[in-house]
Amino acid sequence: MSAWVVQGVFIGKAEDIGGGLSSAIDKRPIDHRLWLWPQGLGSDEQGDPRFHGGPERALHHYPAEHYAYWRKHFPQLAWKAPSFGENLSTCGLTEEQVCIGDIFRWGQAFIQVSQPRSPCYRLSRRWGIPGLPEQVQESGRCGWFYRVLRPGFVSADDSLELIQRSYPGLTVAHAVQSFFHSPLEHAGLQQLRECAALSARWRDTAGKRLASGQLEDWSSRLQGLPLEGMRA
Repeated sequence: MSAWVVQGVFIGKAEDIGGGLSSAIDKRPIDHRLWLWPQGLGSDEQGDPRFHGGPERALHHYPAEHYAYWRKHFPQLAWKAPSFGENLSTCGLTEEQVCIGDIFRWGQAFIQVSQPRSPCYRLSRRWGIPGLPEQVQESGRCGWFYRVLRPGFVSADDSLELIQRSYPGLTVAHAVQSFFHSPLEHAGLQQLRECAALSARWRDTAGKRLASGQLEDWSSRLQGLPLEGMRA
């Protein structure tokens, strides 16, 4: 199986970003090994655990090569990892090369691709770019999440090795296409619903669309609500 060099590992603390909102998108590089838990990496935090983190989204991977695209479109900003709040950065591994359900060995841990990232309004808040989540979604440069199958120590010195591929017909890019770009297309939704390795939230949403023929409202996720993400 193939292996990829890890270019960066990042964790962050939840901080106040104004308006009563909390976010951990500003992460810092880590140069020592960390324990990867089923809930996440080391002491990494989430601004709003209702919608971020958890066993199905324990680790966020964003391809480093996507930053060339963002530097071209927004040259006023010095885009580089971890500008999108990722935990893991590599080159040579994108949404087109990764499949839902892929299992990787990273250090002592086994991790499995669980779903693409659903971009949210915190990206706009962080970078001061209205509509950035919509642009990320439309571009397909969303990155993806992992669930942790076996916890263990991991570090940037450990390569990412693909050890199992069970759903070669469902790349992360294809899942993004079916979920965001053709959100009511029956065949794509059926494929998502039937993929046991896809996160329960995405499978449930695909099932609801198939049953109702209607698309859920994305405005809270993409644009935010006044009380979204407030600390208790």
